[in-house]
Amino acid sequence: TNGTIVTAWHTFRADIGIAGEQIAAIGTNLTGTRVLDATGKLVIPGGVDIHVHMELALAPDIVSSDTFYTGTRAAALGGTTTIIDFVEAQPDEPLLAALARRRAVADPQVVIDYGLHMTIGPWDIAKLAEVPAVVAAGCTSFKLYMAYGLRLDDGQLLQALEAVRDGGGRPVIHCENWDIISTLVRRHLAAGRTEPRWHPRSRPELLEGEAADRAITIAAYVGVPLHIFHVSCGAVVERMRAARARGLPVTGETCPQYLFLSDAAYEAPGLEGLLPICAPPLRPAVEQQALWQALAAGDLQLVATDHCPFDRATKARGLGDFSRTPGGVPSIEMRLAALYQGVVRGRFSANRWVELCCTAPARLMGLERKGDIAVGMDADLVLFDPERRVTLSTAFLHENVDWTPYEGMELVGWPETVLSRGQVIVANGAFQGEPGRGRFVHRRPGQA
Repeated sequence: TNGTIVTAWHTFRADIGIAGEQIAAIGTNLTGTRVLDATGKLVIPGGVDIHVHMELALAPDIVSSDTFYTGTRAAALGGTTTIIDFVEAQPDEPLLAALARRRAVADPQVVIDYGLHMTIGPWDIAKLAEVPAVVAAGCTSFKLYMAYGLRLDDGQLLQALEAVRDGGGRPVIHCENWDIISTLVRRHLAAGRTEPRWHPRSRPELLEGEAADRAITIAAYVGVPLHIFHVSCGAVVERMRAARARGLPVTGETCPQYLFLSDAAYEAPGLEGLLPICAPPLRPAVEQQALWQALAAGDLQLVATDHCPFDRATKARGLGDFSRTPGGVPSIEMRLAALYQGVVRGRFSANRWVELCCTAPARLMGLERKGDIAVGMDADLVLFDPERRVTLSTAFLHENVDWTPYEGMELVGWPETVLSRGQVIVANGAFQGEPGRGRFVHRRPGQA
């Protein structure tokens, strides 16, 4: 009661009635067995982060530091009530078996609801006939890579996109030019250029744009919608804008690290310069403006995190060779409040903020009961204090990692109370959820 409801379309004063796990009524003078007073608060849908990596194993001894429990707890404390993580099948493992294996890790731990993207690596091309069964199992999006050991060459990318199209799924993609990256890394290391500052110089903006354009072109030939992950620069936005102007169903996201950080972070000496290594890399500060403008104009459709933290000791593997640094930064807890700064600074409306962080990602990924406030939707709600000021630090945040790239950043606005399917899991900033209460969401193919 007494709050200001903000959806992607409307802002209004009303009460929200919850019965069980769903919103049962929206009106005035509603009564219930328990009343939450939202005076002075914005009442918004729970945040939806469609790009996170919990317990990501790059090698047996290199694993991202957030578990499904610690990562979803941090998400909840930041106002996010649904995430989508990833499945990677082993070379000789059926895709459905990999899905079951990943769920067995997540299900006992998650405190909020979650979904999974199925990764298609080069060894999975022989398994593409399994795609329809994966879609039927509620895993309707498929991650394709143009980089790393999971990289698909253009012919494999064609086959994967065709299989996802025919199976009724949606492809999501990491766009970089791996051949050129590998060549530039070898050149830098051979010349003794081993410091973190050479990381962004090995992954140029122009070539991220080229890879995105190539992926868009192949998807257009196949006739399948395409979602581009972690857009870091205007070169990709330009390709997306041109494609959408031609009527192509291309969507894209950016992440907090590209909106608030710059490649100046890599100039820090020693380990400090290695910590923010991620891919695509942080870009020159001028690129931030291009990304904020793209969010305001609709050229980018949502904000996710690519949350993938590694602790300081693991990041230190890159001392003496930046290319050995596990890539990834923690952002899952700060995302919702960080994007509210776009409202504070007049870049876009509160409705657009909700669309970027809640509604658009839910709609795109087929989370039919998430991302909006309406009768029949899951009662995933956030009571957001628009006046509270916080300073980010490892002491304040709850991710399971011993650093944050946002140390000292001041934000205006922070979640106070969070509900997941009608249950209060954060009350006055204190976590009250339990591991295993979250559920795997069986998704249907989404829409742009």
